[in-house]
Amino acid sequence: MTTPTVIAATTNLKGSLLDDAAREIIRKGLLGKHEIYWRDYQPWLKTCGYQLRPRFQPDWVPSWQGSEYSLLNPPEDGLRLVRAAVIDATLIKDGKRVTLKRVNKEDHPNELEITQLWSSEALSNDPQNHCIPLLDVLYPPNHPDHLIMVLPFLRTYDTPRFDTFGEVIDCVDQLFKGLQFIHRQHVAHRDIHPGNIMMEGEVICPGSWHLHNNSLAPDGRTRAKNFTRTQRPPKYYFIDFGLSSQYDPSEADPLELPVIGGDKTVPEFQTSGTLFNPFHTDIYYMGNFVRENFIDGKASYTHGHYGMKFLQPLISDMVQDDPAKRPTIDEVVVRFEEMCKRLGSWKLRSRPAPRNAFVPYTISRVCRHWVRRVGYVIRRIPPIPSGWQKNKA
Repeated sequence: MTTPTVIAATTNLKGSLLDDAAREIIRKGLLGKHEIYWRDYQPWLKTCGYQLRPRFQPDWVPSWQGSEYSLLNPPEDGLRLVRAAVIDATLIKDGKRVTLKRVNKEDHPNELEITQLWSSEALSNDPQNHCIPLLDVLYPPNHPDHLIMVLPFLRTYDTPRFDTFGEVIDCVDQLFKGLQFIHRQHVAHRDIHPGNIMMEGEVICPGSWHLHNNSLAPDGRTRAKNFTRTQRPPKYYFIDFGLSSQYDPSEADPLELPVIGGDKTVPEFQTSGTLFNPFHTDIYYMGNFVRENFIDGKASYTHGHYGMKFLQPLISDMVQDDPAKRPTIDEVVVRFEEMCKRLGSWKLRSRPAPRNAFVPYTISRVCRHWVRRVGYVIRRIPPIPSGWQKNKA
């Protein structure tokens, strides 16, 4: 798999190769239009207590000027911002890293309100709350239609690789219960896909990581040290509530026109002009996420895993074509827990082998996995990281 560093330096967001003109822009260190926005606001952000990376300072001079620039191994300040609306920053007062997300209030009028909901006093400490917390809200001068949400600095949910079936079960369990929590607040997410599922990274990678490549340290060069999820269990989060909607509790069956998000495969969206219950669609999104990322795989970005077929009956019900026949999230949580109770310790501690994995790498990973596995058993570390099945030895 091509690393995100190379992707950021040599491809555009659709994955096609950059042309010669684009390569020359990178070599010269020119900022993209979406990067200029952040550079111009850096002085104001600094007064608010936030510092951006060197690339986005007003007086930035590319570190590679006068030397050769490698597209395959760019310096840290040569990595271009991939998502225009999202950037990392550092809190000046304590050095803590955060994420800044620019929101156009006209395009996403409900995003701030729904994101604030999860951080409210009534909900913030709920153990089933797996929604990204809101740390602060900034209002940029000269852009009355914009706001900037300050959020925790999270990492992609799938790096490092899942080392055991127990780690996969823990991830899916947290996400199912997190969606259950969302639906109980009468909110439909409406855009669940791999890009909108993250995890806290500090427990797994205490030295932090680079925004554009989770496997690299913040300097963009050296490898980041990672622990496994069994060694240091992370919490998983839903992010990006820009397409979400909240409904009155009295609306038992709210109906909406389709809102096309990151997952374009929703069966009911293939018919135009029809109203659908967005909660039913959320079930499809969640089921398809598990199917494509943990079971079958998807050629464009994941291989899936062997040994996950025990989830197939539940997932098949979640992704069936008729939305009304899909289970509710409450039913999903109950069925999932019943399935997992039937899994023994041997299965939970086993390695979920990726489909189509490169054999030499696989042999090496299997050996390291077994060394860790023996250590977990000796130290009686639970096979499911969060320990919610304490009866499993």
